[in-house]
Amino acid sequence: MGSTPSFPRVSIPKDNISVVTGGNAGVGYHTAKWLAMMGGTVIIACRSEERAKQAIQQMNQEFAEEKQKKTPGVVDYDALNLEFMPLDCNSLKSVVNFAQVYKSSGRKLHKLICNAGIGLQDKLSHTEDGHEQIFQVNYLSQFLLASLLLPVMKTSGADCRIVLVSSLAHEYTHFDPTDIEGKKYSEPKYDTGEIYGRSKLYQVMQMYRLNQAIKNTDVAALSLHPGFVRTPLLTTFRRGPARVLLACLDCVGTSKSPFEGAWTSLNAAVNPELAGVRDVYFSDSRPKEPTSAAKNKAFQEALWDYTLECLKDYLPEDILRELK
Repeated sequence: MGSTPSFPRVSIPKDNISVVTGGNAGVGYHTAKWLAMMGGTVIIACRSEERAKQAIQQMNQEFAEEKQKKTPGVVDYDALNLEFMPLDCNSLKSVVNFAQVYKSSGRKLHKLICNAGIGLQDKLSHTEDGHEQIFQVNYLSQFLLASLLLPVMKTSGADCRIVLVSSLAHEYTHFDPTDIEGKKYSEPKYDTGEIYGRSKLYQVMQMYRLNQAIKNTDVAALSLHPGFVRTPLLTTFRRGPARVLLACLDCVGTSKSPFEGAWTSLNAAVNPELAGVRDVYFSDSRPKEPTSAAKNKAFQEALWDYTLECLKDYLPEDILRELK
């Protein structure tokens, strides 16, 4: 970390609420922990209640250690304000249920960190909704979640942010408006790398088109590459074309710990200088140009229309009208 903070250690009010998908492990774990250690209330949205409770217990242990060390920016609470809510991105019904429960709580929402994701898969798998699993978990379900929670965020006050955790992998794929789910890469041979890269490309494209839909609100969307982070997700790439690159990164020590991987997400979520900033893709907390495909407005519209068609039975008519 060096002598300066790796992300702004700001004071977050207790009533400033964040939802972190996949907040029980990896990059999401450290994102959720630090949002709470800076004072905010954090909802860990993941499948397993047991794993979430274990994560919360571990976070509080680490929180006590940070307080003892008098780490700058850490609040002096007795315990972190962390909660679990079930969310399974393999199920669109689960996403809808999460949003309904959240809305019924009457709480505001200031930060939505769409962090959950899966890496390369050994074989083609489909969700209960009939979509290719990587496409749905990494992109479609989190698009649905953001869309359903937008009405809450719009009424939650100034400077609300949606952070879409993408990947450098979006640079090594291409966009085909006639085959958005990548069905041609499913048969006869499943190209999991291409489909993963597309799911991350779609998150960057979503940022641009979503910001058009919410341009007159206090909600802004950002996207980012967290780096090559030493998590179980990264290990799935060691059997693919990226294995040589990853081996080189290991040798020169440029892969990141999960905590380091969370720095860019935390910067995007809390940096006061980014209030109201839109349409920026970050790498190492610095703006970076995404691919031309990601910025292509015709491609963005094609993806947007396809996505809304996929989700038309799960989005209320008022939200659909606004997004269109």
